[in-house]
Amino acid sequence: MQQIQTKKLDQKVKAILSEKSLVLVGLMGAGKSAIGRRIASRLQMKFLDADTEIETAAGQSISDIFATHGEAYFRDREEKIIERLLIDGPLILATGGGAFMSSVTRNNIKTHGVSVWLRAELDVLMERVGRRDHRPLLQTSNPTAVMQKLIDERYPIYSQSDITVESRDVAHEVIVQEILKAIANQSQH
Repeated sequence: MQQIQTKKLDQKVKAILSEKSLVLVGLMGAGKSAIGRRIASRLQMKFLDADTEIETAAGQSISDIFATHGEAYFRDREEKIIERLLIDGPLILATGGGAFMSSVTRNNIKTHGVSVWLRAELDVLMERVGRRDHRPLLQTSNPTAVMQKLIDERYPIYSQSDITVESRDVAHEVIVQEILKAIANQSQH
């Protein structure tokens, strides 16, 4: 019975996403890539990570892009690449933490996708990002203060997403299920 319900849910969400991409937004450490990969696998859709696509196009890491060209250059590339990915969709797309701050990117996502904000509390984010040190914005003496500042600046914008799901320390499949149910339920309104 559970398998049948899961299959029906997956089919419904795939039908909803037939012309649109599912775009995951949120701060670094929210789980966008990990959750995105699982959703893509479950729905048998293509998964892409916008940051990886930017690195591939630039031929250098995001840290190097920031160091060499600055954040404004990076954000410009990010807008263009996300727009291209969405036009080429449908797919499951994990965006970088700052991508949704761009009104151009938000409009492209609204036109070509369904946005899902993976909202997470500060302590959850800090525990997760503390595992690796490749985050350019956190290369500072007080990464917790930087993360709190990002929460204060970005959460009001992220709240414009179509769907919000709380990212917390539960099995990834729990979050995946919540996202898929929210997409299915949203389409009924």
